[in-house]
Amino acid sequence: MPRFAANISLLFTELPYLDRFQAAAQAGFNAVEILFPYDLAAKETRRALLANGLELVLINAPPPNYTGGTPGYAAIPGGEGRYQADIKRVMRYAQALKPGLIHIMSGYASGPQARDSFVRNLQWAADFAPQQQFTIEPLNPVSQPDYFLNDYTLAAEVLDQVNRPNIGLQYDSFHAQMIHGDALSIWQDHQHRITHAQIGATPDRSEPGRGEMDFPALFEMIEASSYTGWVSAEYTPSTQRTEASLHWLRD
Repeated sequence: MPRFAANISLLFTELPYLDRFQAAAQAGFNAVEILFPYDLAAKETRRALLANGLELVLINAPPPNYTGGTPGYAAIPGGEGRYQADIKRVMRYAQALKPGLIHIMSGYASGPQARDSFVRNLQWAADFAPQQQFTIEPLNPVSQPDYFLNDYTLAAEVLDQVNRPNIGLQYDSFHAQMIHGDALSIWQDHQHRITHAQIGATPDRSEPGRGEMDFPALFEMIEASSYTGWVSAEYTPSTQRTEASLHWLRD
């Protein structure tokens, strides 16, 4: 079976942040991902990872905008200065936390200028930190209206234009199913680009075993492919306590 990681920004939220690492390890996970680990000193998160023998799979960029400016990121025309400053700030966290991957979010924009900005900004990040692996991820327009990267075909085209070995595709079963109606075919069509995978049921982004997704078939497909990365449980448990939602992992 695939190697499963826990997204502790969504799982074990009944516990304080630093207690979630131990809970994830006790539940059988060997790795975690954290969407935005910027509110706490990096050394505290690193200490919790080491104490529980956990690998940090992924974090997101951008960091929070504490100045309260207009939201934006890699696909926002004219936002290159802020974007580059934010990537440098993210990399300072990455030096301490040592995440395997950093997901660069496109932000909310549309049109050819947004695409050009996205491509150039991704190239800049890849060249600025050539030893760091990055990902991009399509998000569905129901959950994230007006998000620029909202289609797997678009993501493939962007990656071809970027043409950097340290930027790959982030697959999410929830978003893939919501966008295209068939998350399994998206895996088949794009598996050669995928460097990170996440799972969640549709339509409510709950745990595997609920909704319309055939997760056993997806897990078999992942196992049969050449993918060797982690599969992160990135869902909102339907149960009061996360542990009760992990029947899919135990099974």
